[in-house]
Amino acid sequence: MKPCPLASACDESVYGGKATQLGAALRAGLPVPGGFALDTAFVDAIAAGDAGARTELARLCAQMPGPVAVRSSAIGEDSVGASFAGQHATVLNLMGFEAISDAILVVWQSARTESARAYRDRVGADTAIRMGVVIQSLVAADVAGVLFTCNPVTGQDELVVEASWGLGEAVVQGLVIPDSYRMDRAGCLLESCAGFKDISVQRVPGGLTRTEAVAAHLVEQLCLDAKKLAALHTLVTQCEGVFGTGPHDIEWAFERETLYLLQLRPVTKSAVA
Repeated sequence: MKPCPLASACDESVYGGKATQLGAALRAGLPVPGGFALDTAFVDAIAAGDAGARTELARLCAQMPGPVAVRSSAIGEDSVGASFAGQHATVLNLMGFEAISDAILVVWQSARTESARAYRDRVGADTAIRMGVVIQSLVAADVAGVLFTCNPVTGQDELVVEASWGLGEAVVQGLVIPDSYRMDRAGCLLESCAGFKDISVQRVPGGLTRTEAVAAHLVEQLCLDAKKLAALHTLVTQCEGVFGTGPHDIEWAFERETLYLLQLRPVTKSAVA
């Protein structure tokens, strides 16, 4: 068992796809929130209630006193053939050992649902379940969403952005109709379309999240201005400098004017078929 700082996660067969992608991004200087990568053996030990693993987890938790996100990082996750998007759990806004250890169990169990098993069968993924976990500092997002470096519907070589208020779960879980933007490769805006963002996912003091009503004047107001779109275009350029031209599926968040990269994975083959 070898938990490590997220920036040191290099072996996908040990730490899973998400951890190794984020680790590579951190080593390249991309704006990824810091944290730790838990290897699959360690996560299994936590799930089994191993005392030594729990002691080590408590030590790691003490190094992250602020709110954290606990994310899945299964072997084979975030690959070209199988993103596992929406199959494995993410738990946000956690503080302290007990909350984090409980969240690790939630993530571990999410790989064992009938839905996750059916997904593995459908995409031909390894049926052996090996779940790593990423623990990261939580971004207190004002605006968040996803970005595709090719159009996931048409396959056209352009950037497609979807955005909404608050934490990104509103977009990735399909809770709102997000704003959508299309940019060409030079970063010029081709089209923007306001969505209907009547709720947002927000942090709850003391832990976890809740949905809240969005103020009426913001429901159909575009949540990204030219400056933020330019920052996203720059992030794409940086990501492609490290990981190649992809195409990539990027999750991002702005905390005030600071942009963070939360996840980067290949656009799955089915998305551009």
